[in-house]
Parts: sequence; structure tokens; C-alpha cells
Amino acid sequence: MSSDVAVDKRDTRILFVHPTSAAFIQADLSLLRKHYNVRVLDIGSRKRNLRGVLGAVCSMARGVLWADLTFCWFADRHAEWMVRISRMLGRPSIVVVGGYEVAKVPEIGHGSLLDPKKAKMVRYILRRATKVLPVDESLREDAMKNLGIDGKNFQTVHTGHDSEKFKPSGRKENTVLTVGFVDKVTIRRKGLDVFVKAAGYLKDVKFVLVGNSSDNTMDALRRMAPSNVEFAGFVPHDQLAGYYQRAKVYCQLSMFEGLPNALCEAMLCECVPVGTKVSGIPTAIGDTGFYAPVGDPKGAADAIKQALVSNKGRDARARIISEFSVEKREKALIDIVRRQLG
Repeated sequence: MSSDVAVDKRDTRILFVHPTSAAFIQADLSLLRKHYNVRVLDIGSRKRNLRGVLGAVCSMARGVLWADLTFCWFADRHAEWMVRISRMLGRPSIVVVGGYEVAKVPEIGHGSLLDPKKAKMVRYILRRATKVLPVDESLREDAMKNLGIDGKNFQTVHTGHDSEKFKPSGRKENTVLTVGFVDKVTIRRKGLDVFVKAAGYLKDVKFVLVGNSSDNTMDALRRMAPSNVEFAGFVPHDQLAGYYQRAKVYCQLSMFEGLPNALCEAMLCECVPVGTKVSGIPTAIGDTGFYAPVGDPKGAADAIKQALVSNKGRDARARIISEFSVEKREKALIDIVRRQLG
């Protein structure tokens, strides 16, 4: 633990609400458990029928009644319940915004705000939560623009990344990597189609796409991919470091992102980043990588070609350690919790 983060009283109680067990959510849970008495409510494990929903709401009400403060990831239906019950019982509430909740990208069908009912729900959450923590400043700007809110209760807190878990090891290969779940939205949102098409301009370079698919979108990607693209399928999070350590270049060619976790992890492993200048991607990369226009395979290939012969990997790692460390997020979260508890 960082020396400038003092340990809080263990009798402070926090209800931690989450819809998935993603690594970045578990990281926040671990940070808060170091300082506080935390009770977890896993909404994602509940059945989505009426009985399951009523059970979840009852469990949340009991949890809020027990807690001194409530904390949840993503401004979705579970956050609305949490914020409403917290307000009724006089508890401060903290909601972390990851990106999708404030997005409105109709050309690819991405974002909660494309649905008027969901937009109304998100507006309520972001206005009424005591504190809203977007992982990138671009998300605060999106919320203000798309929802007409003032954002006064927002505070941008970047995700933290473990530089001991993700670190360089062994020799780099002449490989270009990207990681992402594949479906009919993410193929364009994350620029996966651009990635495989860019490989056609660099036939002597190996391109690797890590990620599985829940529909037939992967088949479409395979059809458009040249022979130098490898589809690695699903890889557990704790095994991704090996892929990052071997790759010379990591690509984030997205149309919309929050603050991409895989990009930051790859940079910690000294991958030279190539990305688009949208959302949180330039926040992560800064001047330690190369940029390509959105939706441009030839432009992406040109940027990748520069990255392959550059020596910016060490700079990329140093940037993540400096700006997006676990210790930095820990300090920010503990400070925010203290302030909300007065």
C-alpha cells in the first residue's frame, strides 16, 4: 500500500454493487476492502425474472440500510435502485461510469442513450448520485452534452493498473496485437474490421486478435482477414500478459471507448501503442505511441509500420506507471469516500 494512503477505520461500512466480475471491478473491490468493511451485492448473478428482480431490490435495501455509503460500477438499472434507496435512507452514493452509459453513437448502434427510456434512467442516476466517477474526462463531457446535465457532482478518476502483474518479459516478436470481444457492434466500435484489413498492407507482420464471439461476426472477420492474421479466441485475463509481452505493437482503433484497460495493460508490457484520437485513447497513449484516423485501414497500417521500428515501449510503460497506477486510484477513492462520509 502507498505510504501516503492512511488506513481508515474498519467499522466504516460500504455496500459494493456490481453487475459483472470484470478484473477492473474486482480491483476496486480489493482496494476498498483494504480500508473498509465491505458487503458485496452481485447483481449479475441474479435471475432476470420478476422474482429475481424483487429479490435483488430487497437485498439492496437491506444492504443500504446496513451501509454508511454505497458504491457501484456502471450507471445502469442496478445503479438507479441503489441511488433511489440510498437517497431514501440518507446514505451517500458513488457511481462509476465506464463509457457505454453516456455514449450515443447511432451509426453503430452503441450507447445507452440511444434508448429514450434508458437515457431518462441514466440522467436520474448521474444527477442524483452523490458522486459520479467517470474513468475518463471525455465521459463527463459526453454526459453533459448528451444529457444536458451540469456535471457538478462528477470527478474523473482513472482506472489503476498493476505494473507488477503486467510487465515486460522476454524478447518482443514482430507481432501486432489487439484484444476485444467480437460482435456486430464491437467489430466497428473497436475497429476490429480496420485491424484485420490493415494486416493486408503488412503481409510480413503477424497480427493477433484475442477475443471470442457470441454470434457469427467472427466468421465475417475471418473472411476479410489475410493469412497473416491469427484469431486466438478467448484468453483468460490472467493469461493475457504473455500475449502483451510477446507483441511489439498494440492497437486500439476504436470509434468510442472509455479508458481502455487492455491498452493500458499492453503498454505496461512495453507494447508500442497505436490508437485513434477518440475518447480515452489519447488519455492513455499521450505522446508515447502513434495515431491513425478512425476507420482507415491504410492509415492504421502506416501508423503500425512506424510503431514496429520505434523504441517507445519503455516510454509507454513509464506513462501508465506515472498516470494510471493502482496506488493513484486507491488514494483517490479513499479520499472521495472520506469526503462523502463527512
